[in-house]
Amino acid sequence: MKENMKKLMTEAGLDYGERTHTFNSRLAQELGKWADTQNETSDIHNLIYQAYFVEGKNIGDIDELLKIAEKAGFDKKDAKKILDNRLFKSLVDEDWQKSREFGITGVPTFQCNQNFLVGCQPYEMLERFISRSTES
Repeated sequence: MKENMKKLMTEAGLDYGERTHTFNSRLAQELGKWADTQNETSDIHNLIYQAYFVEGKNIGDIDELLKIAEKAGFDKKDAKKILDNRLFKSLVDEDWQKSREFGITGVPTFQCNQNFLVGCQPYEMLERFISRSTES
């Protein structure tokens, strides 16, 4: 399964390293939610992906997240305030609640109309999913 995932990720043009640990991503989600309100063109989501899936960094660690925020062009003090005070916790809670309501249990999950496709998928599968979901 692991090799299949790596193959799919490579085919999709996404780097995928050899992670040895799974880290809690909750604070990274809160940081990303905040970043989205600050700068729509920020690369923070890609940087978080790179840190976690390629470099094996602990994205549950505030210091690691502050490095990522700074690399994405955000003020480190502002990012620290957001994380320390959990200012975007409720918005991420709302996202999680929406996911539960839709029955989403994994990432990535793709939605088109009322249809969902879970997991890393080859491009052809995504094309079929969209085509079938948009047929009248």
